[in-house]
Amino acid sequence: MILDGKALANKVLESVEERVKQLAVQPHLVVILVGENPASRIYVRNKKLAAEKVGIKSTVIELLSTISEEELLDKITELNEDKDVTGILVQLPLPEHIDKNKVITAISPKKDVDGFTPENVGRLVTGLEPYYYPATPQGIIMLLDEYNIQIEGADAVVIGRSNIVGKPVAQMLLRRNATVTMAHSHTKNLEDKIKTADIVISAAGKKIVRCKMVNKNSCVIDVGIFRDTNGKLTGDVDFDCVSSTVKYISPVPGGVGPMTIASLMYNASKVYL
Repeated sequence: MILDGKALANKVLESVEERVKQLAVQPHLVVILVGENPASRIYVRNKKLAAEKVGIKSTVIELLSTISEEELLDKITELNEDKDVTGILVQLPLPEHIDKNKVITAISPKKDVDGFTPENVGRLVTGLEPYYYPATPQGIIMLLDEYNIQIEGADAVVIGRSNIVGKPVAQMLLRRNATVTMAHSHTKNLEDKIKTADIVISAAGKKIVRCKMVNKNSCVIDVGIFRDTNGKLTGDVDFDCVSSTVKYISPVPGGVGPMTIASLMYNASKVYL
């Protein structure tokens, strides 16, 4: 069965739109874009369009790549104190002279719609409820729940240990009582670990999950997205082969990607003023 992220994303966005209409205060998402990165510009544009579609006020602050770290931190402090602003997102990557960890840490946890601040991450790890869950991991869990894929008691393998996907999705699976194996570039016998897994989530950024690695009862979530040598969008999973073997699989594109935007809008609709 194909896990249709696009269809679920539309459902989530519809529910967010209804939620926003019932709020006493209109959510206001501010996205900070530093520099001229073409991919970042596309991502920011898509976020702004999605926000406006569901009734969330959206402001993009464009800053020169030469801005100092101190000036950027001052801008974040200003937004933290602005009661009209309910959500803050700093588009990554940032110029090399700016410490992204300092920038992320500076955002108020109650406005951190990305769910990246140390307080929100700490809440996730310690079992407290974060103000926001990271968008992509939250979208993955929504996708599993939509198709009634059992998480409790499942053996899950997460490939990739980034702070954006791998680590938080592993924590979210643990919170739902899955048994989680974290795999990465130094993992030995990866195929053996994947072969017995009920849930495989791959966020490696390269073609890594092949047909012979999976079993017929697996659910495979492909987070990777990049272009192959022919310019075609693809993911971490050999889709044509793996899809004929496993029970559930998310496609690329049309799987996790749409859910990330929908999940972000779900976060942006929360107001903690």
